[in-house]
Amino acid sequence: MRAFAQRKGIPYFLLLPGLLWLFVFFVVPMGFMFGISLYEGSLDTTFEFTWNWDNYSDALTNYDTQFFRSFLYAGVATLLCLLLAYPLAYAIAFKAGKYRSVLLFLVVAPFFTTYLIRTYAWQTMLSNDSFVVDTMRSLGLVDTGVLKTPGAVIAGLTYNFLPFMILPIYASLEQIDKRLIEAGRDLYSSSRTAFRKITLPISMPGVIAGTLLTFIPAVGDYVNATFLGGPNQAMIGNVIQSQYLVTKDYPIAAALSFVMMAVIVALVLIYIKFAGSESLMGEERGL
Repeated sequence: MRAFAQRKGIPYFLLLPGLLWLFVFFVVPMGFMFGISLYEGSLDTTFEFTWNWDNYSDALTNYDTQFFRSFLYAGVATLLCLLLAYPLAYAIAFKAGKYRSVLLFLVVAPFFTTYLIRTYAWQTMLSNDSFVVDTMRSLGLVDTGVLKTPGAVIAGLTYNFLPFMILPIYASLEQIDKRLIEAGRDLYSSSRTAFRKITLPISMPGVIAGTLLTFIPAVGDYVNATFLGGPNQAMIGNVIQSQYLVTKDYPIAAALSFVMMAVIVALVLIYIKFAGSESLMGEERGL
């Protein structure tokens, strides 16, 4: 009996280091930041705890444009990543053959270079005198430049977060039993119907995971908007960075961070509700 109790407690013991890490480096800093969001003033003036809930209303009213722009850019970039990633992941999983490992390496190869350097590379590639922009001008795709436009920021977000979409989708597709697809075709199902009824529903966990892994960091990103955009393309991450490091208005910066996290959590819950487990169960019942 004692040995059984000890074995039963092993999982909780194994969870302890991770829970302790999360408490020290996530819960405690979050609590500290929440307290700062209720302060009043800045480091350059008075700075005192006053339960100032007005910081949250000020964050929503003064920076609503940046909030909307952040979610718009992140949403468009996530959609583009999905449109690019699914065919590529499908090709790697089902068509690549002996070249599968090479293609997977190419997918993760950008991670061997830091995020900042990759964004710098895009800034150089989209500069007014670059070969890419000159070619786009000759084809009539652009009139002047590409930098400091919404398209440049969205392109940077799409490029930088594309691997986070490809890998989860590939993991889901790679685990599909090929015999299920063959059985569908044996039952006189067309390739399109087999994909819609079998491949896509089974791969939905990868699509959901990839969407979340892409959308959540893209909303808070400020690097792409800084180097590829201008003042009119500033995202909420740029505002938070400025409030922390330039203006030093820590209460507003903390309130902005919590508002952004709350909106992201709400959108994620809605997304999982409509595209998550219930949707998957419905697809399975329709097979």
